[in-house]
Amino acid sequence: MKKRVLFYCQSLLGIGHFIRSRELLYALRDFEVCFLYGGEFVPGFDLPDWVEVVYLPAIKSDASFQRLYAVNSSDSLPEIQARRKDAALEAFGRFAPDVLLIELFPFGRKKFNFELLPLLAHARDARPEVKIVCSLRDILVRRPDQARYEAEVCAVMNQYFDLLLVHADPRLQRLEETFGSVDRLNCAVRYTGYVAQPSHDKPKPRVETDPLIVVSIGGGRVGHELIVCALDAETRLSAPHRLHILTGPHMPDEQFESLRRRVEGLSHVILQRHTTQFLTCLRQADLSISMAGYNTCMDILSSGVRALVWPFNEHENDEQTRRARKLEGLGCVSMLDPARLEPDYLAAEIVRCLSLPPPSPSFALDLQGAPRTAELLAALLAGKISDQ
Repeated sequence: MKKRVLFYCQSLLGIGHFIRSRELLYALRDFEVCFLYGGEFVPGFDLPDWVEVVYLPAIKSDASFQRLYAVNSSDSLPEIQARRKDAALEAFGRFAPDVLLIELFPFGRKKFNFELLPLLAHARDARPEVKIVCSLRDILVRRPDQARYEAEVCAVMNQYFDLLLVHADPRLQRLEETFGSVDRLNCAVRYTGYVAQPSHDKPKPRVETDPLIVVSIGGGRVGHELIVCALDAETRLSAPHRLHILTGPHMPDEQFESLRRRVEGLSHVILQRHTTQFLTCLRQADLSISMAGYNTCMDILSSGVRALVWPFNEHENDEQTRRARKLEGLGCVSMLDPARLEPDYLAAEIVRCLSLPPPSPSFALDLQGAPRTAELLAALLAGKISDQ
């Protein structure tokens, strides 16, 4: 009998949490899996056919992560929250998991206490033997009330969780760099390596000789100004080139339509909302221009493409800046100055990067986070992982 994993994920602004969780789902093929997803639907991205998917009534947030909104529903937020809590509890009772895997919480998603705290309490009461695991990315956002935040996280982790999986390579990024209370966690902590798409296939030979520049902004709710600047910058390039722009599936329609009108008739420019073959696009490219989200950076590393990254840093969010600086120091990317996003500067950086050889990092990062997550869950269920 296969062991059962109930996996909860909630995206709010972008699609990064969903994409990373999707890679983990593909790695969990030796388990029976039920995936609870509470974010806005991401079109075009299939999920493994062996995974049962339960879509909770979708909720998203504003760009400052201050307010929650219902997606495609006329019901009030309290009504949707009640339905979500009931659906999560029903899924747990029906699926009877051996592992409850929760993405990010309690290190984030505090606004979802309304459903996650009841789920955790019910899991411990109804199935005391269930293993409860947190799936956590490499870098956490610093908080104004950091001490209180860390104390609250430790309290929830120590009450409910058996294992914390940190999806990072500790040679580059350790959890204590952005969460100083790691030694106050009573559960086991394991680094999995970074979660990245596999890149086993060889890139197809290119017919075109002009350099290909891929411009992307993740989910699309933020980063529109990077695409506009790239379009302004490319008019300043003297050498022939091609531009492939990916706006993200959640870019507002009016912004996308404005971009579509702007590139209409430009034969060297392709404009798409998104592609499920982003890694393939990067492997065909001569240069990537993007923000510095977790998944985009992992695709940059997997593809080996030259890369200019412009970290999202609004609302004192320094996660992407930290990642970009670490990867720049390793020799994987070049970081754009967030305060200098203007066409002449970007055009000069494009010319500079295209003249460089492909990246040659000082050491190869561990990108086996997805298969190692599956291995660590199996080890936990086999009793081979003890606290600390």
